[in-house]
Amino acid sequence: MSRRTKLILALDTTDAAQASAWADGAGRSCDALKLGLEFTYARGFDAVRAVAGTRPLFLDLKLHDIPNTVAGAVRALAPLRPAMLTIHAGGGAAMIEAARRAVEDGFPQGERPLLLAVTVLTSLDAESLHAVGVAGGPRQQVLRLGRLATQSGADGLVCSPHEVSALRDTLGDAPCLVVPGIRPAGAAQGDQKRVMTPGEAARMGADWIVVGRPITGASDPAAAARAIAAELDAG
Repeated sequence: MSRRTKLILALDTTDAAQASAWADGAGRSCDALKLGLEFTYARGFDAVRAVAGTRPLFLDLKLHDIPNTVAGAVRALAPLRPAMLTIHAGGGAAMIEAARRAVEDGFPQGERPLLLAVTVLTSLDAESLHAVGVAGGPRQQVLRLGRLATQSGADGLVCSPHEVSALRDTLGDAPCLVVPGIRPAGAAQGDQKRVMTPGEAARMGADWIVVGRPITGASDPAAAARAIAAELDAG
């Protein structure tokens, strides 16, 4: 199946002015903006609305609690009109099902976000998972959680680029795969452990890639964003 991999700019800051500057500059070459825990907690809903504006918003809050609480949180996020919203697949089937019902009955018709289940964080490797009692390594756990999440109503998954191909082989083209852990050739890896270049992730079958520091930390963020977008367009 042919797909155009799209670019999400991660605005990982607590500074509203800085987030807006990145969105208005580098964000012009991107298909969506990501705001997550640190910005939302520091600045609140009004700032999220102001920075996102009319751009598609990937609201990455990784909700994880008992089903009723997560459902209530999903409904509470409706005023932000996110295009994509994250929960943790590790919350289990009942939690994912509750979140799915909440996006269906808590958002206006036509404004339901894609419900994305986070599988295994890109900062975790086999040793990290073993330390918390998960056997088999990241790929096995991602596939296990991916099956659970999609069977329970998630529209897609958040995974590292290293699991994209295996998820496509197992689950097919239907799930939307959103992929962080992207580092252009030569970029610092930082705290990410399972990384890949934009072009490699696209060829593996990613629908969206999420890029933050390689763009926002560049001397010219707008040029860095354009270069990644061009790499994606080149296939």
